[in-house]
Amino acid sequence: MKCIFAVCSSLLLAMPALRAQSKAATPSAPSAVYHSVVRVEVATQVPDYGTPWNSGRFSGGIGTGFIIGENKILTNAHVASNARRILITIHGSPEKYPAKVEYIAHDCDLAILSVDDFTDFESFPKLELGDIPALESQVRVIGYPIGGDRISVTRGVVSRVDFQPYAHSRADSHLVVQIDAAINPGNSGGPVLQDGKVVGVAFQGLRQADNTGYIIPTPVVKRFLKDIEDGHYDHYADLGISEFPLFNPAMRKALGLPNDGTGVMITNVVPGSSSDGILQPGDVLMSLDKYAVDSDGMVLIDGEKVNLNEVIERKFAGDKVAVRFKRDEGWNDVEIELKPLKWSRMYAIQYEKDPRYLVFAGLVFQPLDTNLFATSKFTDVTVRRLYTDYVPKGLFQKHKDIVVLTRVESDPVTSQLTDYEGFAVNKINGVEVTDLVQANELLHPENPPEFFVIELFGADRPIVIPSSKVDDANRRVQKNYGIASLSNLKD
Repeated sequence: MKCIFAVCSSLLLAMPALRAQSKAATPSAPSAVYHSVVRVEVATQVPDYGTPWNSGRFSGGIGTGFIIGENKILTNAHVASNARRILITIHGSPEKYPAKVEYIAHDCDLAILSVDDFTDFESFPKLELGDIPALESQVRVIGYPIGGDRISVTRGVVSRVDFQPYAHSRADSHLVVQIDAAINPGNSGGPVLQDGKVVGVAFQGLRQADNTGYIIPTPVVKRFLKDIEDGHYDHYADLGISEFPLFNPAMRKALGLPNDGTGVMITNVVPGSSSDGILQPGDVLMSLDKYAVDSDGMVLIDGEKVNLNEVIERKFAGDKVAVRFKRDEGWNDVEIELKPLKWSRMYAIQYEKDPRYLVFAGLVFQPLDTNLFATSKFTDVTVRRLYTDYVPKGLFQKHKDIVVLTRVESDPVTSQLTDYEGFAVNKINGVEVTDLVQANELLHPENPPEFFVIELFGADRPIVIPSSKVDDANRRVQKNYGIASLSNLKD
């Protein structure tokens, strides 16, 4: 099943033969809501980062979506990711409606689907968004979890409002609401209702506990919908800092702070980020937009203590945030204009993208990212360090890609080179490698040298390939391993 962590959902409707009769009837309030919840069936194709020239394996899964506007069906990104075919089903009808992804935001696990013909859906209610549900209040989860083909309704109580990781991207954290109702595969993308309004979208569960599920609350949903109003999803803005809690009384005294439970220390400022040149390590962050930051990095918003990044989460690129911080003995008040930190996607799983690669005389080069890191399980300490430091230390400023020799296909030219798999490329013919496109240019110059010399970080000696043998090696490798194209350089 697709989406281990999440759940999928669907909707009730009459059969085509009974459609007129169904529309003529006046449904009760609950059944009207059910008519707006649909079953989403997805066929997927997952890229193969181990052998990147292969098309990847086919899979599929079931999820849930619900109507929020004219031909707008909201669901989870993980329901629709890597989709090759999407079919929408209305409860009670055998008809499957082809659908497509209009917008998808993997960082907040939300997507908008549309169907080719919305006519049969026009009479269904368009569900409205409400506010964050209060602690201890009851909610309804509607969807199509595993174990049956019909709609399922469960009830739960809101037990926590928190700022936690979203499993889909593996790299992003946002506001979540925890409820004591299980979110099972199939529920994903289904509405969570309170007083007739949507207060969240079901999206992941907790395996270590029974009857514990998480929903994406409406501030995250509303931000996503606001972002796509211009026809494009622009991602989240980022302050670009790391912080450290200030609990220790001795540390607070050394920093000249009273022991009043406020403020966190900034430990890193990402080069090129929103805060670069304004904040610096050692500063003590005291407030954001007049929300006081406590010594655990929390702020009080809407009656709940949440991570300070929630202040930034509700803004967009180009917006400004008022920052108050202490440096040495002085207090500072500044405005910081926010922008996305696009290089942080290095740490997120990528979807809807074919792996980039370059095959050269049996040597396979790929740019390092989380998809590749998870597939190859690199053990070389330098590769792991380059991956870890890529954003915090600003390696992206010089290296668009960290190019890695991931495979050595068997060929007479490469017969003694298998020990070099998993090393990062430093130089090709004396030129420092900064991205995969440049590496391709260095390996395919207009006037080839007698030898191609490839230096790897941490390797005892360079790889030396006679240029006169490259073309024959390429032909053999391409034929023996069924490689249709020796490269895919598209970003």
